[in-house]
Amino acid sequence: MLTRQFTEEQKMFREAYRRFLAEAVVPEMERFREQGIVDRDIFKAAGEKGFLMVWPEERFGGLDDYDIRWEQVIIEELAYARCADWFGSLHSRIVAPYITRFGTEEQMQRYIPGAVSGAIVLAVAMTEPDAGSNLAGMRTHATEQDDHWVLNGQKTYISNGINCDLVVVAAKTDPQNNPHAMTLFLVESNWEGFERGRNLKKLGLKAQDTAELFFNDVKVPKANVLGEAHQGFYYLMSGLAEERLLGAMGYLASAQLSWDLTATCVQGREVFGKPLAAMQNTQFKMAELRAELDITQCYVDQAALAFNEGTLSAEDAAMAKLKTSELQQRVADEGLQLHGGAGFMDEYPISRQSADAKIATIYAGSSEIMKLIIGRYCLGDQYEPFNQRNF
Repeated sequence: MLTRQFTEEQKMFREAYRRFLAEAVVPEMERFREQGIVDRDIFKAAGEKGFLMVWPEERFGGLDDYDIRWEQVIIEELAYARCADWFGSLHSRIVAPYITRFGTEEQMQRYIPGAVSGAIVLAVAMTEPDAGSNLAGMRTHATEQDDHWVLNGQKTYISNGINCDLVVVAAKTDPQNNPHAMTLFLVESNWEGFERGRNLKKLGLKAQDTAELFFNDVKVPKANVLGEAHQGFYYLMSGLAEERLLGAMGYLASAQLSWDLTATCVQGREVFGKPLAAMQNTQFKMAELRAELDITQCYVDQAALAFNEGTLSAEDAAMAKLKTSELQQRVADEGLQLHGGAGFMDEYPISRQSADAKIATIYAGSSEIMKLIIGRYCLGDQYEPFNQRNF
Protein backbone atom coordinates (compact mmCIF):
# COMPACT_ATOMS: atom_id res chain seq x y z
CA MET A 1 0.00 0.00 0.00
CA LEU A 2 1.01 3.64 -0.19
CA THR A 3 3.50 5.00 2.33
CA ARG A 4 1.86 6.04 5.58
CA GLN A 5 2.70 9.33 7.30
CA PHE A 6 4.05 8.89 10.81
CA THR A 7 6.89 10.81 12.45
CA GLU A 8 10.14 9.09 13.37
CA GLU A 9 9.21 9.48 17.03
CA GLN A 10 5.88 7.77 16.40
CA LYS A 11 7.60 4.91 14.59
CA MET A 12 9.93 4.42 17.56
CA PHE A 13 6.95 4.65 19.90
CA ARG A 14 5.21 1.90 17.89
CA GLU A 15 8.14 -0.47 18.38
CA ALA A 16 8.34 0.26 22.11
CA TYR A 17 4.59 -0.14 22.59
CA ARG A 18 4.63 -3.41 20.64
CA ARG A 19 7.28 -4.74 23.02
CA PHE A 20 5.28 -3.59 26.04
CA LEU A 21 2.18 -5.43 24.84
CA ALA A 22 4.16 -8.59 24.08
CA GLU A 23 5.73 -8.61 27.54
CA ALA A 24 2.99 -7.28 29.82
CA VAL A 25 -0.40 -7.75 28.19
CA VAL A 26 -0.45 -10.58 25.64
CA PRO A 27 0.55 -13.30 28.17
CA GLU A 28 -2.41 -12.31 30.37
CA MET A 29 -5.14 -11.79 27.79
CA GLU A 30 -6.60 -15.29 27.95
CA ARG A 31 -6.98 -14.94 31.71
CA PHE A 32 -8.55 -11.50 31.27
CA ARG A 33 -11.09 -12.93 28.81
CA GLU A 34 -11.99 -15.74 31.16
CA GLN A 35 -12.53 -13.38 34.10
CA GLY A 36 -14.28 -10.77 31.95
CA ILE A 37 -12.07 -7.87 32.98
CA VAL A 38 -8.53 -6.55 32.51
CA ASP A 39 -6.52 -6.25 35.72
CA ARG A 40 -6.15 -2.66 36.90
CA ASP A 41 -2.40 -3.25 37.11
CA ILE A 42 -2.29 -3.10 33.31
CA PHE A 43 -3.46 0.52 33.36
CA LYS A 44 -0.75 1.33 35.89
CA ALA A 45 1.93 -0.57 33.97
CA ALA A 46 1.07 1.35 30.81
CA GLY A 47 1.02 4.60 32.77
CA GLU A 48 4.47 3.97 34.24
CA LYS A 49 5.90 3.52 30.74
CA GLY A 50 4.17 6.61 29.37
CA PHE A 51 1.90 4.56 27.11
CA LEU A 52 -1.51 5.16 28.70
CA MET A 53 -2.05 8.85 27.89
CA VAL A 54 0.47 10.45 25.58
CA TRP A 55 -1.21 13.75 24.76
CA PRO A 56 -1.73 15.69 28.06
CA GLU A 57 0.46 18.61 29.03
CA GLU A 58 3.86 17.84 30.52
CA ARG A 59 2.76 19.18 33.90
CA PHE A 60 0.26 16.31 34.01
CA GLY A 61 2.78 13.69 32.87
CA GLY A 62 2.15 13.66 29.11
CA LEU A 63 4.07 14.76 26.01
CA ASP A 64 1.84 17.79 25.36
CA ASP A 65 1.13 16.58 21.82
CA TYR A 66 -2.49 16.11 20.72
CA ASP A 67 -1.53 14.54 17.37
CA ILE A 68 -4.09 11.76 17.01
CA ARG A 69 -1.55 9.51 15.28
CA TRP A 70 -0.04 8.64 18.68
CA GLU A 71 -3.37 7.03 19.57
CA GLN A 72 -3.62 5.49 16.11
CA VAL A 73 -0.35 3.67 16.79
CA ILE A 74 -1.68 2.40 20.12
CA ILE A 75 -4.99 1.27 18.62
CA GLU A 76 -3.36 -0.54 15.69
CA GLU A 77 -0.85 -2.33 17.88
CA LEU A 78 -3.56 -3.42 20.31
CA ALA A 79 -5.50 -4.91 17.40
CA TYR A 80 -2.51 -6.77 16.00
CA ALA A 81 -1.51 -8.10 19.41
CA ARG A 82 -5.11 -9.37 19.73
CA CYS A 83 -5.59 -7.19 22.79
CA ALA A 84 -8.28 -4.91 21.35
CA ASP A 85 -10.69 -5.86 24.12
CA TRP A 86 -8.61 -3.76 26.50
CA PHE A 87 -10.24 -0.34 26.00
CA GLY A 88 -7.28 1.81 26.98
CA SER A 89 -8.16 4.40 24.35
CA LEU A 90 -11.64 4.86 25.81
CA HIS A 91 -9.97 5.95 29.04
CA SER A 92 -7.25 8.04 27.45
CA ARG A 93 -8.64 9.64 24.32
CA ILE A 94 -12.43 9.60 24.62
CA VAL A 95 -13.18 10.29 28.31
CA ALA A 96 -10.15 12.27 29.52
CA PRO A 97 -10.44 15.03 26.87
CA TYR A 98 -13.86 15.98 28.24
CA ILE A 99 -12.07 16.97 31.45
CA THR A 100 -9.32 18.97 29.76
CA ARG A 101 -11.70 20.65 27.30
CA PHE A 102 -14.47 21.64 29.68
CA GLY A 103 -13.09 21.14 33.18
CA THR A 104 -11.73 23.71 35.58
CA GLU A 105 -8.07 23.96 36.48
CA GLU A 106 -8.88 22.42 39.85
CA GLN A 107 -10.65 19.45 38.20
CA MET A 108 -7.73 18.86 35.86
CA GLN A 109 -5.25 19.00 38.73
CA ARG A 110 -7.40 16.58 40.71
CA TYR A 111 -7.98 13.92 38.05
CA ILE A 112 -5.67 14.13 35.01
CA PRO A 113 -2.34 13.16 36.69
CA GLY A 114 -3.99 10.03 38.10
CA ALA A 115 -5.52 9.21 34.73
CA VAL A 116 -2.09 9.54 33.07
CA SER A 117 -0.44 7.27 35.64
CA GLY A 118 -3.25 4.69 35.61
CA ALA A 119 -4.15 5.27 39.26
CA ILE A 120 -7.56 6.60 38.15
CA VAL A 121 -9.54 4.64 35.54
CA LEU A 122 -12.11 6.62 33.56
CA ALA A 123 -15.50 5.82 32.03
CA VAL A 124 -18.31 7.78 30.42
CA ALA A 125 -21.98 6.98 31.10
CA MET A 126 -24.47 8.01 28.44
CA THR A 127 -26.34 4.88 27.35
CA GLU A 128 -29.49 3.80 29.20
CA PRO A 129 -31.92 0.89 28.76
CA ASP A 130 -34.22 3.16 26.71
CA ALA A 131 -31.70 5.69 25.38
CA GLY A 132 -28.80 4.82 23.11
CA SER A 133 -28.23 7.03 20.08
CA ASN A 134 -31.31 9.02 21.11
CA LEU A 135 -29.92 11.00 24.03
CA ALA A 136 -33.16 12.96 24.26
CA GLY A 137 -34.75 9.78 25.64
CA MET A 138 -32.43 9.81 28.65
CA ARG A 139 -34.14 9.40 32.05
CA THR A 140 -31.21 9.89 34.42
CA HIS A 141 -31.72 13.28 36.01
CA ALA A 142 -30.18 15.62 38.55
CA THR A 143 -31.76 18.28 40.74
CA GLU A 144 -29.89 21.30 42.05
CA GLN A 145 -29.89 21.73 45.84
CA ASP A 146 -27.80 24.35 47.66
CA ASP A 147 -24.11 23.48 47.11
CA HIS A 148 -24.69 20.19 45.26
CA TRP A 149 -26.80 18.27 42.77
CA VAL A 150 -28.75 15.10 43.56
CA LEU A 151 -28.28 12.49 40.82
CA ASN A 152 -30.68 9.61 40.14
CA GLY A 153 -30.86 7.10 37.32
CA GLN A 154 -29.47 4.03 35.62
CA LYS A 155 -26.89 3.50 32.88
CA THR A 156 -26.08 0.34 30.98
CA TYR A 157 -23.45 -1.11 28.62
CA ILE A 158 -20.81 1.10 30.25
CA SER A 159 -17.28 0.13 29.21
CA ASN A 160 -14.77 0.23 32.09
CA GLY A 161 -17.84 0.17 34.34
CA ILE A 162 -16.32 -2.27 36.83
CA ASN A 163 -12.77 -0.88 36.82
CA CYS A 164 -13.63 2.81 36.79
CA ASP A 165 -12.82 5.24 39.60
CA LEU A 166 -14.32 8.28 37.89
CA VAL A 167 -17.34 8.43 35.58
CA VAL A 168 -18.44 11.29 33.37
CA VAL A 169 -22.21 10.97 33.80
CA ALA A 170 -24.73 12.66 31.50
CA ALA A 171 -28.03 13.59 33.15
CA LYS A 172 -31.02 15.72 32.32
CA THR A 173 -31.23 18.87 34.41
CA ASP A 174 -34.23 20.70 32.95
CA PRO A 175 -36.44 17.98 31.44
CA GLN A 176 -39.70 19.92 31.60
CA ASN A 177 -38.48 22.88 29.58
CA ASN A 178 -35.70 21.50 27.38
CA PRO A 179 -35.10 17.79 26.57
CA HIS A 180 -31.58 18.66 25.42
CA ALA A 181 -30.68 20.38 28.71
CA MET A 182 -28.13 17.93 30.07
CA THR A 183 -25.27 18.37 32.46
CA LEU A 184 -22.09 16.35 32.74
CA PHE A 185 -21.05 15.32 36.25
CA LEU A 186 -17.72 13.93 37.44
CA VAL A 187 -18.85 11.13 39.75
CA GLU A 188 -16.38 9.22 41.91
CA SER A 189 -17.12 5.53 42.31
CA ASN A 190 -16.76 5.53 46.11
CA TRP A 191 -19.53 8.07 46.68
CA GLU A 192 -22.62 7.05 48.62
CA GLY A 193 -25.47 6.03 46.32
CA PHE A 194 -23.22 4.92 43.45
CA GLU A 195 -23.64 1.21 42.71
CA ARG A 196 -22.20 -1.08 40.08
CA GLY A 197 -24.44 -3.74 38.62
CA ARG A 198 -23.42 -6.88 36.79
CA ASN A 199 -20.33 -7.26 34.67
CA LEU A 200 -22.32 -8.09 31.56
CA LYS A 201 -21.50 -11.20 29.52
CA LYS A 202 -21.04 -10.45 25.83
CA LEU A 203 -20.73 -12.17 22.47
CA GLY A 204 -17.25 -10.71 21.94
CA LEU A 205 -14.66 -8.35 23.43
CA LYS A 206 -14.78 -10.57 26.47
CA ALA A 207 -11.87 -9.01 28.38
CA GLN A 208 -13.55 -5.60 28.40
CA ASP A 209 -15.64 -5.03 31.50
CA THR A 210 -19.08 -3.73 30.56
CA ALA A 211 -21.46 -2.89 33.38
CA GLU A 212 -24.71 -1.45 34.58
CA LEU A 213 -24.35 1.60 36.84
CA PHE A 214 -26.93 2.92 39.31
CA PHE A 215 -27.16 6.35 40.90
CA ASN A 216 -29.44 6.58 43.93
CA ASP A 217 -29.60 10.08 45.41
CA VAL A 218 -25.90 10.62 44.74
CA LYS A 219 -24.84 14.02 46.06
CA VAL A 220 -22.54 15.60 43.48
CA PRO A 221 -20.71 18.73 44.69
CA LYS A 222 -21.01 21.69 42.35
CA ALA A 223 -17.22 21.54 42.08
CA ASN A 224 -17.78 18.30 40.11
CA VAL A 225 -20.02 19.80 37.44
CA LEU A 226 -18.09 19.53 34.17
CA GLY A 227 -18.32 22.78 32.24
CA GLU A 228 -21.53 24.78 32.42
CA ALA A 229 -24.79 23.32 33.67
CA HIS A 230 -27.30 22.34 30.97
CA GLN A 231 -24.64 22.34 28.22
CA GLY A 232 -23.74 18.64 28.42
CA PHE A 233 -25.53 17.65 25.22
CA TYR A 234 -23.39 20.04 23.19
CA TYR A 235 -20.23 18.92 24.96
CA LEU A 236 -20.98 15.30 24.08
CA MET A 237 -21.68 16.20 20.45
CA SER A 238 -18.37 18.06 20.20
CA GLY A 239 -16.40 14.88 20.87
CA LEU A 240 -18.26 12.53 18.52
CA ALA A 241 -16.13 13.12 15.41
CA GLU A 242 -12.96 12.24 17.31
CA GLU A 243 -14.60 9.23 18.94
CA ARG A 244 -15.78 7.90 15.58
CA LEU A 245 -12.40 8.43 13.97
CA LEU A 246 -10.71 6.56 16.82
CA GLY A 247 -13.25 3.78 16.37
CA ALA A 248 -12.57 3.68 12.63
CA MET A 249 -8.85 3.25 13.30
CA GLY A 250 -9.58 0.24 15.49
CA TYR A 251 -12.18 -1.35 13.21
CA LEU A 252 -9.83 -1.09 10.25
CA ALA A 253 -6.81 -2.41 12.15
CA SER A 254 -8.87 -5.42 13.20
CA ALA A 255 -9.98 -5.95 9.60
CA GLN A 256 -6.35 -5.83 8.46
CA LEU A 257 -5.50 -8.54 11.00
CA SER A 258 -8.42 -10.70 9.85
CA TRP A 259 -7.15 -10.50 6.28
CA ASP A 260 -3.62 -11.49 7.33
CA LEU A 261 -4.88 -14.40 9.40
CA THR A 262 -6.94 -15.58 6.44
CA ALA A 263 -4.07 -15.20 3.98
CA THR A 264 -1.92 -17.46 6.15
CA CYS A 265 -4.76 -19.98 6.37
CA VAL A 266 -5.53 -20.22 2.64
CA GLN A 267 -1.86 -20.55 1.77
CA GLY A 268 -1.50 -23.54 4.07
CA ARG A 269 -4.91 -25.21 3.76
CA GLU A 270 -5.38 -27.78 0.99
CA VAL A 271 -8.67 -28.57 -0.70
CA PHE A 272 -8.91 -31.31 -3.36
CA GLY A 273 -5.16 -31.72 -3.31
CA LYS A 274 -4.07 -28.13 -3.82
CA PRO A 275 -3.74 -24.99 -1.69
CA LEU A 276 -6.93 -23.03 -1.22
CA ALA A 277 -4.94 -19.94 -2.24
CA ALA A 278 -4.44 -21.42 -5.73
CA MET A 279 -8.18 -21.38 -6.44
CA GLN A 280 -9.56 -18.50 -8.46
CA ASN A 281 -12.47 -17.86 -6.13
CA THR A 282 -10.11 -17.45 -3.18
CA GLN A 283 -7.82 -15.15 -5.14
CA PHE A 284 -10.74 -12.99 -6.26
CA LYS A 285 -12.16 -12.68 -2.74
CA MET A 286 -8.80 -11.93 -1.16
CA ALA A 287 -7.86 -9.44 -3.89
CA GLU A 288 -11.16 -7.56 -3.54
CA LEU A 289 -10.75 -7.31 0.23
CA ARG A 290 -7.07 -6.32 -0.04
CA ALA A 291 -7.87 -3.47 -2.41
CA GLU A 292 -10.76 -2.27 -0.27
CA LEU A 293 -8.68 -2.39 2.91
CA ASP A 294 -5.80 -0.40 1.48
CA ILE A 295 -8.05 2.24 -0.09
CA THR A 296 -9.99 2.60 3.15
CA GLN A 297 -6.72 2.87 5.08
CA CYS A 298 -5.76 5.84 2.92
CA TYR A 299 -9.05 7.55 3.83
CA VAL A 300 -8.63 6.94 7.56
CA ASP A 301 -5.00 8.12 7.52
CA GLN A 302 -6.06 11.26 5.66
CA ALA A 303 -8.88 11.79 8.17
CA ALA A 304 -6.29 11.64 10.97
CA LEU A 305 -4.30 14.43 9.32
CA ALA A 306 -7.50 16.43 8.83
CA PHE A 307 -8.31 16.02 12.53
CA ASN A 308 -4.87 17.31 13.46
CA GLU A 309 -5.49 20.35 11.26
CA GLY A 310 -8.93 20.95 12.76
CA THR A 311 -10.77 20.31 9.48
CA LEU A 312 -12.35 16.90 10.10
CA SER A 313 -16.13 17.27 9.81
CA ALA A 314 -18.82 15.22 11.51
CA GLU A 315 -19.75 13.84 8.07
CA ASP A 316 -16.14 12.84 7.33
CA ALA A 317 -15.99 10.96 10.63
CA ALA A 318 -19.36 9.31 10.02
CA MET A 319 -18.17 8.04 6.64
CA ALA A 320 -15.03 6.61 8.23
CA LYS A 321 -17.03 4.94 10.99
CA LEU A 322 -19.64 3.48 8.62
CA LYS A 323 -17.16 2.10 6.10
CA THR A 324 -14.61 0.65 8.52
CA SER A 325 -17.08 -0.96 10.91
CA GLU A 326 -18.92 -2.75 8.11
CA LEU A 327 -15.62 -3.71 6.48
CA GLN A 328 -14.39 -5.16 9.78
CA GLN A 329 -17.40 -7.46 9.91
CA ARG A 330 -17.18 -8.48 6.27
CA VAL A 331 -13.46 -9.32 6.30
CA ALA A 332 -13.81 -11.33 9.52
CA ASP A 333 -16.82 -13.25 8.22
CA GLU A 334 -15.24 -13.94 4.81
CA GLY A 335 -12.11 -15.04 6.64
CA LEU A 336 -14.04 -17.41 8.87
CA GLN A 337 -15.71 -18.96 5.82
CA LEU A 338 -12.35 -19.54 4.14
CA HIS A 339 -11.02 -21.16 7.31
CA GLY A 340 -13.73 -23.79 7.03
CA GLY A 341 -14.79 -25.65 10.15
CA ALA A 342 -11.62 -24.59 11.94
CA GLY A 343 -12.81 -21.00 11.80
CA PHE A 344 -15.68 -21.89 14.12
CA MET A 345 -13.30 -23.13 16.80
CA ASP A 346 -12.45 -20.72 19.59
CA GLU A 347 -8.77 -21.67 19.45
CA TYR A 348 -8.51 -20.05 16.00
CA PRO A 349 -8.19 -16.25 16.23
CA ILE A 350 -10.51 -15.67 13.28
CA SER A 351 -13.47 -16.92 15.34
CA ARG A 352 -12.85 -14.21 17.91
CA GLN A 353 -12.26 -11.66 15.18
CA SER A 354 -15.73 -12.43 13.85
CA ALA A 355 -17.40 -12.29 17.27
CA ASP A 356 -15.62 -9.09 18.28
CA ALA A 357 -16.61 -7.38 15.02
CA LYS A 358 -20.36 -7.71 15.61
CA ILE A 359 -20.57 -4.68 17.90
CA ALA A 360 -18.66 -2.35 15.57
CA THR A 361 -21.71 -1.35 13.54
CA ILE A 362 -23.73 -0.64 16.71
CA TYR A 363 -21.74 1.32 19.28
CA ALA A 364 -20.42 4.89 18.85
CA GLY A 365 -23.42 5.41 16.57
CA SER A 366 -24.99 2.59 14.59
CA SER A 367 -24.58 2.23 10.83
CA GLU A 368 -28.12 3.48 10.41
CA ILE A 369 -27.33 6.68 12.32
CA MET A 370 -24.15 7.16 10.26
CA LYS A 371 -26.18 6.82 7.06
CA LEU A 372 -28.63 9.44 8.28
CA ILE A 373 -25.80 11.88 9.01
CA ILE A 374 -24.18 11.28 5.64
CA GLY A 375 -27.48 11.29 3.73
CA ARG A 376 -28.64 14.59 5.21
CA TYR A 377 -25.30 16.13 4.30
CA CYS A 378 -24.90 14.87 0.74
CA LEU A 379 -28.54 15.57 -0.17
CA GLY A 380 -28.72 18.87 1.68
CA ASP A 381 -27.99 22.50 0.83
CA GLN A 382 -24.44 22.35 2.26
CA TYR A 383 -23.25 19.72 -0.21
CA GLU A 384 -20.78 20.83 -2.87
CA PRO A 385 -20.16 18.91 -6.13
CA PHE A 386 -16.93 16.97 -6.30
CA ASN A 387 -15.14 19.40 -8.62
CA GLN A 388 -15.89 22.37 -6.34
CA ARG A 389 -14.90 21.07 -2.90
CA ASN A 390 -11.68 20.53 -0.99
CA PHE A 391 -9.53 22.82 -3.10
